[in-house]
Amino acid sequence: MPPLRPARVAAAAPAGTAPAAAPAAEALVQAARLGGQVAFAVIDPATGALLEAREPDTALPPASVSKAVTALYALDALGANHRFLTRVMATGAVGGDGRVNGDLLLVGGGDPTLDTDRLADMVAQLRARGVRGISGRFLVHSASLPTIARLDPDQLEHVGYNPTISGLNLNFNRVYFEWTRAGGGWRVSLDARGERHRPVTSVAQMQVVDRAVPVYTYSDAGGIDRWTVAAQALGNGGSRWLPVRRPELYAGDVFRALCAAQGITLPAPATAGGGAVPGTVLVEHRSAPLATLLSDMMRWSTNLTAETVGLAASIARGGRPATLADSGAMMADWAAGRGLSVARLVDHSGLGDGSRVTARALAGYMAQAHRAGTLRGMMRPVTMRDAAGSPLRNPPVTAQGKTGTLNFVSALGGFLDARGGRTLAYAILTADMDVRARLRDDQRERPPGGRDWSARARNLQQALIERWAATYPA
Repeated sequence: MPPLRPARVAAAAPAGTAPAAAPAAEALVQAARLGGQVAFAVIDPATGALLEAREPDTALPPASVSKAVTALYALDALGANHRFLTRVMATGAVGGDGRVNGDLLLVGGGDPTLDTDRLADMVAQLRARGVRGISGRFLVHSASLPTIARLDPDQLEHVGYNPTISGLNLNFNRVYFEWTRAGGGWRVSLDARGERHRPVTSVAQMQVVDRAVPVYTYSDAGGIDRWTVAAQALGNGGSRWLPVRRPELYAGDVFRALCAAQGITLPAPATAGGGAVPGTVLVEHRSAPLATLLSDMMRWSTNLTAETVGLAASIARGGRPATLADSGAMMADWAAGRGLSVARLVDHSGLGDGSRVTARALAGYMAQAHRAGTLRGMMRPVTMRDAAGSPLRNPPVTAQGKTGTLNFVSALGGFLDARGGRTLAYAILTADMDVRARLRDDQRERPPGGRDWSARARNLQQALIERWAATYPA
């Protein structure tokens, strides 16, 4: 991590002098009391001019703002109308008794949005084809994407936003853990919850243990995700999503349970090898178009979507990534080929704090995207708030952006409309990596001081956006 250089605010032209109504940028930074490093850049997309910057070439973690780069990387490689396919295939014909004379395969195509309800729809179509059972094996195939154990190995084991990646994904590779008081103990369940269906899964188990900490433990035992949870942390009841570590078997297990409910008998799933998939397609599910998936990814900041579409894009470009870092490096090279130099990308979601970008490069990326007419429509409005934290009904500035948040890391990049209708591209990167590095494992889910630090970072972001809108009108 480069050291923090002496603070400076650079203006590109005399027009950058702020009126009295707009506080100086450095005063805003000092008032935020963030410590660590603060970098920003604001660029006029029409001319490419750097209007204002602070430490624009200091490389800091972009967090989920990385997803903005991933979106255009995937669109460039796959196309806006690309759809991920999930198929049910058979190696033999369906006999008169409804039995498949051979193996049945559930074949993943990398769809990050497949869920239990869509899987149930596939089962209904299979039943409509007359299938009632099989004579061979039930196999799950996930070789369309590499299997990656965790998005980021440095994250806590139990957080649902850090699942395993596979070519066959279900429910963002999460299982729904629910607990309620029952007598002197707790009733617990793990299910693949959808809107219409809630099948119980057998690939994950939970045990309540009489302890205070750690809250969760995980072990890989006998082909099952075995969790324990601290009884003293449960209270009277609650629920949360937990990550799944065998996503293809999880999908197969849920598919089998849904089949049973429809009168289709299948054996327990087994994993198929890689390579070409033999057989005839019986049922096919097509995801929404990539453009829709990416809009949802930007809105909800779904890590699994970012990583799967990023991996698929790297493979479509002829790569053979075995890790997210491999694929992230390909995306960084792609960006560099468009004049957008980034220091390092270790993934496509921004979950890993090893990624580094500069405010100059990120704002330049936003400016280029604006000139191309892409990305802005995928971004959420930046909510402007009053001093009490309530959303302003008539905010003085209209802005869109992609946020990024890790413990003691806050980033924002996007577009704002200055007075007179002038559009500006901006990037704001803030991080206190020393404080982040000192966090113990038991502090990382709710770090001391983290909530207040993040609030001050967001306040600084809003103050800078308001300054730029007022300082650089049309």
